[in-house]
Amino acid sequence: MQRRDGLALLLVALSARAGSAERDDAIHRGRHLRFPADHGAHPGARIEWWYLTGHLHAAGLPVDAPPRWGFQITYFRSRTGLAQTLPGRFAPRQLLFAHAAVTDLGAPGQPGRHVHDQRIARWNGLDLTPRAHAALGDTDLSLGGWTLRRQPADGGYAAWLAADAFALDLQMQPTQPLLLQGEQGFSQKGPQPEHASHYLSQPQLAVSGRLGQGGVAPVAVQGRAWLDHEWSDSLMAPGTVGWDWVGVNLFDGSALTVFRLRGQGDAPPVWAGGSFRDAQGRTTIFGPTDVRFEPGRRWTSPATSATYPVQWTLQTPAGPFTLNALLDAQELDSRASTGTVYWEGLSALADATGRQIGLGYLEMTGYAGRLAL
Repeated sequence: MQRRDGLALLLVALSARAGSAERDDAIHRGRHLRFPADHGAHPGARIEWWYLTGHLHAAGLPVDAPPRWGFQITYFRSRTGLAQTLPGRFAPRQLLFAHAAVTDLGAPGQPGRHVHDQRIARWNGLDLTPRAHAALGDTDLSLGGWTLRRQPADGGYAAWLAADAFALDLQMQPTQPLLLQGEQGFSQKGPQPEHASHYLSQPQLAVSGRLGQGGVAPVAVQGRAWLDHEWSDSLMAPGTVGWDWVGVNLFDGSALTVFRLRGQGDAPPVWAGGSFRDAQGRTTIFGPTDVRFEPGRRWTSPATSATYPVQWTLQTPAGPFTLNALLDAQELDSRASTGTVYWEGLSALADATGRQIGLGYLEMTGYAGRLAL
């Protein structure tokens, strides 16, 4: 009995310590982000994600070779608001989710395909659950055997996962400084101050590694990637049904971020923003009236009947651009984990003359029903 009581007291103390850490995770304008700690988890914030996307081609080809594959790896953390005072290690205080997808554009004359997988587990915020782990001091995530870790020595990232239809073993090295979105990492997402996040990006990551598909021997690959890390207490203002987000690595070394949060139907956007960092490192932050999304060609999913614009004209302070999906069928059905259906896929950016100038990812949520976070 004494041993059981002692264990209970220890868990209560650890829970209190976690609560103390949570009180330090408030989202507010003017907060000075500190690294590497802010690369890690913020269990006091209600939602958080690490979002990694990129394009790949076979190793040994020129750096500007056309992409053969796109990939996406995302870890989500959600504070449930439940069982905060319970001492048990399995109390569902936090949930961790992971999504991963590979887009194969196919060899010449072959059709492309898009495959994805997902994971979910509870996490108590204290790294006592072996299946799920999210470090507080730096990016170090694992879920069901999938891992994403930042290497303190050089700031690079390593990602490893094995799914039913694909496997990824990737190393990503930064080629540019960290990009703090919004006001030094404080990113407004609605008209009220509470609708905001802390948001940082690492564009132009140089990628190398191996990609396996469908039981075929893995192939050596290389390419470029983009990592977003964002955490928030209230990301979506009332009336928001979803968002459109674009992150593109331009071939000249520039980086373009554009997003908008959509209202119902044809209502004006609830909010919008983004940034452009040119090849010399000069950054322009976009305000809510600086950005306009104009939909073009659309695709309807045969699986969910949701219709998505897979071509966009983007009006930004950095100029007008056209964004085209490189494969229409890049919808992810994650109702078995986060409960959402969304479109997220490899896309090409063109300038006003139609010249392709970059590759990146387009994400669209709220088209198969209002997004709930």
